[in-house]
Amino acid sequence: MEISEILTPDRVTCDIAVSSKKAALEALAGMIADTDEELTQPEVFESLIAREKLGSTGLGNGIAIPHGRQKGSTKTIGAFMRLQLGVTYDAIDHQPVDLLFALLVPEESTDAHLQILSKLAAKFSDAKALNKFRECKNNEQLFDLLVSST
Repeated sequence: MEISEILTPDRVTCDIAVSSKKAALEALAGMIADTDEELTQPEVFESLIAREKLGSTGLGNGIAIPHGRQKGSTKTIGAFMRLQLGVTYDAIDHQPVDLLFALLVPEESTDAHLQILSKLAAKFSDAKALNKFRECKNNEQLFDLLVSST
């Protein structure tokens, strides 16, 4: 599964102002719910926060990949948000997070879920790539960078 299969331009946004991890997850959940009539913001938020309770999805270097399983869903959904300022996120390196890629997968999903998490982790592991994400001027540039193969 490719990032371009789960991400749409209306689920990519930059320079969002939030002051906490909870507010960032709420904003991501709202963005996802606004673009999918089958989902509500509270249920998406609960899915993301349930996973966070098991351990932080903050990977370090300002990156987090919050993810959760969605009951009754048959599709995988991605959303990306760049924050104006990083927020405390309990990341592995204890640094603030400013780049978040949310992932919702069907409740029964396993291999596809792990495959896309691996691709996202690889995409966000390069310092030069992270700088490009932080330098994008608008949502369209961010989307193009996210779905590119490099």
